[in-house]
Amino acid sequence: MLNPEDLYELDADLPELAGPVLLHSLDGFVDAGSTGQLIREHLLDSLEHRVVARFDVDSLIDYRARRPLMTYDRDHWASYEAPELVVHLLRDEVGSPFLFLTGPEPDRLWEGFTAAVRVLVERLGVSLVVGFHGIPMGVPHTRPVGMTSHATRPELITKNSWFDKVQVPGSAAGLLELRLGEAGHDALGFAVHVPHYLAQSAYPAAGLAALEAVVTATGLVLPTEGLRKAATKTDAEIAEQVAGNDEVEKVVRALEQQYDAFAGAAERESLLAESQDMPTAEELAAQFERFLAEQDGPDSSQP
Repeated sequence: MLNPEDLYELDADLPELAGPVLLHSLDGFVDAGSTGQLIREHLLDSLEHRVVARFDVDSLIDYRARRPLMTYDRDHWASYEAPELVVHLLRDEVGSPFLFLTGPEPDRLWEGFTAAVRVLVERLGVSLVVGFHGIPMGVPHTRPVGMTSHATRPELITKNSWFDKVQVPGSAAGLLELRLGEAGHDALGFAVHVPHYLAQSAYPAAGLAALEAVVTATGLVLPTEGLRKAATKTDAEIAEQVAGNDEVEKVVRALEQQYDAFAGAAERESLLAESQDMPTAEELAAQFERFLAEQDGPDSSQP
């Protein structure tokens, strides 16, 4: 049987950690609006950090499925961008240490990987594990960003779920939360609701909502100003693109009516519920993409 500790190397020069939080965000699973990516880039750009643990990517990653980039320079191979699945040690704005697991989602050995993370959690005395990503939903960009939270204990959940019981394609992050809960560890996740017509674009409002939820759940003092400014700018650009286009405005109004009906109901089921007057996700995405393509035409005044 595989020894989980063979899948990673831990820095021997670690500071004393007292119940740190472990955040995690992996590439490869659903991340509508680039929610997880925005937070990863924001925190690693804003806070000092160093790598304290490295996973064995040769054992975990299928290179032929996700080929790393190499640079060819005239007559020789000059560089190779090796994938990294690592745990960073960061400090928040008041100096409190926390950990952040980032990198590609493993292609194989999910049970071995989750067991290795559990060993790290126990070895480093992690008090809470928190993940986040974006999911496409039939919601309008003109309403507050919603989210679904899930956890290993009901007491950890801070946001009501829009879902009942569903089956979805699995993820390493989901399995990690499940296995940590079975082992008696606290783990929490946030799935941010991103308007499905914006799911393929970076949507900073979703990243900001997720980061604020992480702050509330963990007590960490994390910078939000950069994401807040990006969200304000992006929201203004979306409003400008939508304004004056009757087709898109009609669709957004229909989504607003559906959202308000559910949000105002005492008993609501799911924002995924169908309505005969509502367009499908594919219809809405096609309409919005067609509109954006028109804005990029030679006669467009849009940048």
